[in-house]
Amino acid sequence: MVIDNLKMQPYNTTMMGVVKGVLDFYDIKMSPAMAFGGSGHAFLINIHEVICPSGPYCWNYEPFYKLVGNLGLEMTSLGFFHSGSTPEERGRIEQTLRELLDQGRPCAFGNMENQLVLGYDDQKFLVGIPWKPMPITPETLTFGTWQEFGKEIHVAFFAFRKQARKDDATIIRDSLLHAVDLFRNPERHSEEHYGIGLRAYDNWLKAVEAGHGAEHGNWWNAQVWSECRAMASGWFTEIAALRPGEVAKRARVLSRGYGEIAGLLAKVGDKELGAGAKSGIIRDLKTREERAIAQVEELLALLG
Repeated sequence: MVIDNLKMQPYNTTMMGVVKGVLDFYDIKMSPAMAFGGSGHAFLINIHEVICPSGPYCWNYEPFYKLVGNLGLEMTSLGFFHSGSTPEERGRIEQTLRELLDQGRPCAFGNMENQLVLGYDDQKFLVGIPWKPMPITPETLTFGTWQEFGKEIHVAFFAFRKQARKDDATIIRDSLLHAVDLFRNPERHSEEHYGIGLRAYDNWLKAVEAGHGAEHGNWWNAQVWSECRAMASGWFTEIAALRPGEVAKRARVLSRGYGEIAGLLAKVGDKELGAGAKSGIIRDLKTREERAIAQVEELLALLG
């Protein structure tokens, strides 16, 4: 069986490729910028101490679930499994997934990347891919063995269903409160050896200066977080259109600011750029992000 009209969206931020795919499946009309912004993901930045490419995946998802709920989706964790999981444990989660899919409920997993589960046949799950076929984004998941994951099994499973969407004012306010919390209270959102918010830039700078700036993790984090900030820019453009007057004026300033941050983040990912130049950009980015969050706080005060 296959769930019709369920499709991954091809974002670098594969969690949002999953979420936007499910929003589209349920015909919840929403731009990519609103999906990224309203869910709070547009404001996330998470950097490992050595710029490991795992940064986009290893953080506290609980506040994200709540904000996705505002958009009209109930997102539920079905558990985490690793290489030592037993056949019985795998069998139980596979049965749960099949039952949910039979009900027409979209499911997903995050292993190396986040991917939608589209359906299943007698031997395997059928999986949506965000880009062209790659070893880290398998098109199937074989029952029992999960052989497509190879030795890299650290997988979380999720399920979705439609629920009532909150009004625009609630989506805007909650997303901006979350943006501030990511930067003012990063310990609520991060895991050991990772840094969120301004701490992300501290980790990034130290790692580049320690010689990690030319590695894959540096490039991949730049790709994901640049995309998120570009979506933040778009989100503030939409907020300006929804709220005229002083709110719109300040939102347009934030849109420009986040657009510039997006461009600089992409530049940090340039594999040909030297460590010294990258370090200078990272310092500049930290200052810009701190200024932007202060402006978000001012905007929240206007929203009341």
